[in-house]
This record gives sequence, structure tokens and C-alpha cells, in this order.
Amino acid sequence: MRYAICNETFLDWPFERAFDCARECGYTGLEIAPFTIDSDARRISPSRRTEVRKQAEAAGLEVIGLHWLLAKTQGFHLTSPEAAIRGATAEYLRELARLCRDLGGSILVFGSPQQRNLLPGVSRDEGMKCAAEVFSSVIPDLDALGVTLAVEPLAPAEGNFLNTAAEGRRLVEMVAHRRCRLHLDCKAMSSEPQPIVDILKRHRDILVHFHANDPNQQGPGFGRLDFVPILGALREIGYAGWVSVEVFDYAPGAERLARDSIDYLRRCEERLPSRS
Repeated sequence: MRYAICNETFLDWPFERAFDCARECGYTGLEIAPFTIDSDARRISPSRRTEVRKQAEAAGLEVIGLHWLLAKTQGFHLTSPEAAIRGATAEYLRELARLCRDLGGSILVFGSPQQRNLLPGVSRDEGMKCAAEVFSSVIPDLDALGVTLAVEPLAPAEGNFLNTAAEGRRLVEMVAHRRCRLHLDCKAMSSEPQPIVDILKRHRDILVHFHANDPNQQGPGFGRLDFVPILGALREIGYAGWVSVEVFDYAPGAERLARDSIDYLRRCEERLPSRS
């Protein structure tokens, strides 16, 4: 397994310290929340992009992509009934794709529940059409940049749109392009009635990225979720992407979250049956 960690785990640590800590813990990949650089990606200069990429490389990390794409932004909404807002959202996604490429990444994880929630009067079907329109309009740019948009289903507690892997799949199939695929998150999948292992197997053909976390909002191993069968399923389906640790509750502290999460995942991996 290739293990990555989301950089906001380290809160307000300087990037050099955070990146060095991640590598010392054993991670080789880094997933970046754009707002940790600037709340508006358009303000991130070419020199700053180069600097962050070199900081990651100096620590021995590969920037794999971006997530929390629209967090702390204003004026963007994926399912807005207003064409101008959808157009602005699409244009901002193009900028995020360029930022991702400039940092060395290739994945855009689209979660951002507040900027995709269905507004009053907008049906689920209408929301799907709006989202597919926005994503489809940026596909040419994604393809040219070599960046893939990963649709992230989130639990109902997070928002009211794209709450299951099946709904994420429906949107991916509406866009119908190799640059739009599915992202799955353990905390979110835990809200579904189907076992996580079954969800992973059902959507193996479009799975491009994966977040490891516990339903208690901390890292893997900090709660009751058993990752042995989960990692086993990822191996069985031939998943070749990153296992990226993402947490929401930072109470244990950044270093403990980073170190204990990867240590737990490695112990789980060691318990998997050996390959024949």
C-alpha cells in the first residue's frame, strides 16, 4: 500500500516541519487542502506553487492532489440553479486543476459539502444535472493537464447531496469520461447499510482514490473500525491508488494522529494473507 496524509492534519505547523514529520512517520504521499496555502487559489503565485512543491520533494514526499477544494471560498456552488454561479464554479475548478498540476498532483477530490448541498427548491435530479454540467465543462482542461476529478460521497450528517457511493457512481456515469472517477471515504461509507468491503468491490471499476479514517472522525486505529478486511478488499480489487489518511478531530495531536494511523495500517497490512 502507498500511504499519504492530508496536510491540514498538521494544523498551523510550518510546511517544512509538517512535511518532515509526515515523511518521518513513513508517508510518501501528501494531499493538500488549498486553503492551507491561501483561501483563494487564484492568489497563489507561480513562485509560491513552486516553493510548496519543492518543500514536499525535499521532505521525500509526492504531492498526490488536492481536497477540500471549495472550503473557505465564496461565490461557488456546484448545484446552484443560477448558471452564472455554476460557470464561476467551473472556472475555479479549472484553476484548482492548474494548481494541482503545478504542485505535482493528479487528483482533485471533490467533497466540499457546503458548496454542493441542494438549495431550497432544487430536486436531487436537478442537482445531478447541474453537477454533471459543471464537471463536464472542465473535462477538457482536466484531460489536458492530466488531472482526474474524484467525486466524493459524504454521509448525510455532512450534507444533503451525494450521500452514497451509488449516487457518486451515478454522477460519474453522467459525466462519462475517464477524468471523472469515484473517491471513497471510510467515515462516509460507514453511514451506509452495506459493508464497506462490499461497497469497495461494487465500485472497483471506477475507484480512483481512497481516504482512511474512522467514523469517530479521527485516524484509522483510533476507533472501532477494523481495517484488515478493508485493506484486504483493496488488495483483492487491485486498487493501485493511494491510501490517504484524513482526520477531522485533531484532539490527539497532529504527530500522534500521523504516526499512530500509519503504524496501525501497516499492522493491518501485515495481517493480510500472503499472496500466493
